[in-house]
Amino acid sequence: MYLLIDEKLASNKIQELGIDVSPEEVEAAIEKIKKDNNLTDEDLKTSLKKQGLTYESYRENIKSELERIRLISLEVRSKIIIEEEEIKEYYEKHKDEFTSKERIHLAAIILTRGNPSNQDETISLHREAEEIILRLKEGEDFGELAKKFSQGPGAQDGGDLGFFNTSELDPKLLNVIRELPEGGISKPIIRTSIIQIIKVVEKQERRVKPLNEVRGAIYGILFRERVNNRYASWIKALREKAYIKILF
Repeated sequence: MYLLIDEKLASNKIQELGIDVSPEEVEAAIEKIKKDNNLTDEDLKTSLKKQGLTYESYRENIKSELERIRLISLEVRSKIIIEEEEIKEYYEKHKDEFTSKERIHLAAIILTRGNPSNQDETISLHREAEEIILRLKEGEDFGELAKKFSQGPGAQDGGDLGFFNTSELDPKLLNVIRELPEGGISKPIIRTSIIQIIKVVEKQERRVKPLNEVRGAIYGILFRERVNNRYASWIKALREKAYIKILF
């Protein structure tokens, strides 16, 4: 029932303030909806038909929605002021929201052990890993060696594995790479079925983003919250002033 009352109150206020939306604005809004949803004219008409709507009734709905948006902007949004102190206070209370996780960019050369119980294969693979390490120490490019020898993911991209949150990594692997600087390369890491040679491409420490980086985001959060609260108060005030007879 309140929804019907609120729609009627909003409609009356729109008329009282002389708010109007032109046919061109309605068409522009519909074109934007089509573009955002990759819809053709036929797609839109088919969708409307499934909802039991004609194109004209849809246009009227869009017009009404645009008028309500304009009303809210006039009566609510334009009267909202977010002070710098409020932004700072929110930032101090919600720093966890603006803290980036510790991340690390890795590349790997992975040698696969077809039969881990085969001692000869294991010795051969260890020897191959040591030869790769030696070539790296002599200055050969990690990416090129990964393309040539790696049998793991990202081999054709020079062994690039991308960024990982450190919390996602296996503790054994994390213990090894934490000791490496950017550009550092691990000794062969022996696993059950593989041998890994890891390169630390880049490290990103956990950091709190400065206020200047997140001021806009905080403003948006506070503004939306204030709009919702102010709109509820505004509608409540209209209800108290209005006399609406509801027929059942």
